[in-house]
Amino acid sequence: LPDVYVPCEVCHGARYNRETLEVRYKGKTIAEVLDMPIEIAHTFFESVPTIARYLKTLCDVGLGYVRLWQSAPTLSGGEAQRVKLATELQRRSTGRTIYVLDEPTTGLDPRGRQEMWGVIKGLVKSGTTLLLTTQYLEEADQLVDDIVVVDHGKVIARGTSDELKRQVGGERLEIIVADSEISRVKDIVAKVASGKVSVDEDLGKISAPVSSGSRALIEAARGLDEISIHPLDIGLKRPSLDDVFISLTGHVAEEEAPVLEKKRGRK
Repeated sequence: LPDVYVPCEVCHGARYNRETLEVRYKGKTIAEVLDMPIEIAHTFFESVPTIARYLKTLCDVGLGYVRLWQSAPTLSGGEAQRVKLATELQRRSTGRTIYVLDEPTTGLDPRGRQEMWGVIKGLVKSGTTLLLTTQYLEEADQLVDDIVVVDHGKVIARGTSDELKRQVGGERLEIIVADSEISRVKDIVAKVASGKVSVDEDLGKISAPVSSGSRALIEAARGLDEISIHPLDIGLKRPSLDDVFISLTGHVAEEEAPVLEKKRGRK
């Protein structure tokens, strides 16, 4: 069973005796300071650089909501890992450090993930080498220099993001229309396509690879306008790492819990 905490009848949970609580800094007792979220405490101690610097680093890794008094056993695995990362970030870079980050953004909301990406980019910019595992393919696309794709314990591909994307082809023109217009739109797409035209009748989607990019898109739009067809959607789709993974394995990344490993920084 988890630990049960009962507030002290004397201090009512403040955890300090009366004499200690009589001491105040900027009008706050030590108990009130420790009850602050880290982001509030950072502002509170901004005039004390030695304290503010540590608190800022904790905010940078997305832990601004954690209260100062919170004990280590109550942190989640992801939170504990970010505390360790924040501790390391306080050290002076020697250019000879390698950080191994195991899924550092797992469980974070979009904002927290963006904050962590900023920290990782800052480390790489400073010349630090990172080895990172992640199941978020967008994350690998945003941060990666060299990707190793692992599925069921086997390395199935390696390269930069652009190199891997080229394995599934270049840009594709995609148009979604009403069922009755599919045949005519297919003919228009065929005129600008550089490969086979695909049709998904259930979605009303016609797509094909194109080599001229935006020019093909403009020509297709003009062709639709000439025959008075107003598509529900039209655009160019660039390959993503999700497309690469599906092409290589036949399933999406989340189904089988594969891992993307990536290496960055100094060689």
